[in-house]
Amino acid sequence: MARKRFDDSNCSVARALNQVGDWWSLLIVLQAMYGTRRFVDFQQELGIARNILCDRLGRLVENGVLRKEEVGEHGSRQEYRLTEKGRDLFPVVVALRQWGDKWNPAPSCPPLDLRDRVSGQPIRTMTVQSAQGDPLSVRDVFMPETDAIDDPERHTG
Repeated sequence: MARKRFDDSNCSVARALNQVGDWWSLLIVLQAMYGTRRFVDFQQELGIARNILCDRLGRLVENGVLRKEEVGEHGSRQEYRLTEKGRDLFPVVVALRQWGDKWNPAPSCPPLDLRDRVSGQPIRTMTVQSAQGDPLSVRDVFMPETDAIDDPERHTG
C-alpha cells in the first residue's frame, strides 16, 4: 500500500513530513549532523538495511536535504552532506531529542549533554517564544482570520 502524500496540503507540517517524516530519514539526518558522510558508515551506525538506506538517502537528496558528492579518484566514492535545508533541521532534531529525554528517557544512560562550543554552557530547552522572547505554550497562540477560513485543510496542521 502506498503512503499518503501531502505535497498539495495547505498544512506545512504535513508537507515537511513528506520530506523527512519517517524515522529512518530523521535518523539519517541526525547521523549526518554528527558528521557521518559515507553510505557504509550510515549503515553501520544505524543498523539499517541497504535497500532502505539507499531509498531514504535518495529521497533526502531528491528533496534537497542532503547533497551527494563524488569524492576519491574519478568519483570512485560518494559522500552525503547536509545542505542548508538539512542544517535548518537542527532545531527540530534538538527539540525532538529534548522531548524524548523528558517523556521517554533511556533507562540505562543519561540524556545527551549538548553544549555551546564557544561558552561550554549547556544549551537551553527549545521553546516557542513571543516576539519579546517569552516562552509560549499551545494555549498562548492563535491563527488570525484570513480569506482562507473556509478551507478545511487550513486547520489541519
